[in-house]
Amino acid sequence: MAPLVPTTHRIVRADAPDLAVHTWGGDGPPTLLCHPTGFHGRVWAPVAERLIAAGRSVWSLDFRGHGDSGEEPDGTYHWERFADDALAVAHAVGIAGDPGLLAVGHSKGGAALLLGEEREPGTYARLWLFEPIVFPTRDVDHRGNPLAEGARRRRRIWPSRDVAYDNYARKRPLSTLHPDALRAYVDHGLRDLPDGTVELKCHPEHEAAVYSMGAMHTLWDRLGNITAPTTIACGAVTDTITPQYAARIAARIPGATLLSMDGLGHFGPIEDPDAASAAILGFAVA
Repeated sequence: MAPLVPTTHRIVRADAPDLAVHTWGGDGPPTLLCHPTGFHGRVWAPVAERLIAAGRSVWSLDFRGHGDSGEEPDGTYHWERFADDALAVAHAVGIAGDPGLLAVGHSKGGAALLLGEEREPGTYARLWLFEPIVFPTRDVDHRGNPLAEGARRRRRIWPSRDVAYDNYARKRPLSTLHPDALRAYVDHGLRDLPDGTVELKCHPEHEAAVYSMGAMHTLWDRLGNITAPTTIACGAVTDTITPQYAARIAARIPGATLLSMDGLGHFGPIEDPDAASAAILGFAVA
């Protein structure tokens, strides 16, 4: 079967970077998929395919500084602006406030959805969030950010997409991705250069800036304002938002449920799209 290919268009904004929006298809209740730092909206391909097959319609986006969306002019990636991006897409495609809307966020994408829902209650009818990045300020270590430093060391230029794919497929953490998700990450996360090589669309310095700003928002203290039905999911073997920490997040959101997914790490939804899609669909009809 040929891979699912979305229709992509741009949202042009006078006061913010342009956004690439991917319409995957389907004619059922709407779903908005929001990706993690360093990725892009088309990495959701295997999940989108399964959700559409189950009767939902699906959109995803490239956050600013990622994929085919525009970059921040000042290079500062405040996470409230990622909330702006998701809200802009939900309004532009006409799904904001839809009673059937299920918003799905992974890592930074989950935090962006929570930030947006806290700011504009009722935008997202239901929230399924895999390891959203939300920390109490007192728990943040401001002496340095190892994720930011790791991003700065990331290889930016590759001889070809196939070489990049083969390298990623052999080394953790990207080797844990489902092959279709990894293929989408490589095919649509690198751009062609005039000399025949390819480079990451998400520049390592921009990715590092996103990580550096990740603990600066104050959402933790406002989680009690979230009234949308919410699932906080995590991988049982993750090293990021552990089941214990995910439980702390869920406990601060009225009525939220906690889901620990066996065998999965931080990249859970794009490691095992079958398990993730089944959990998402189960929550959609709960």
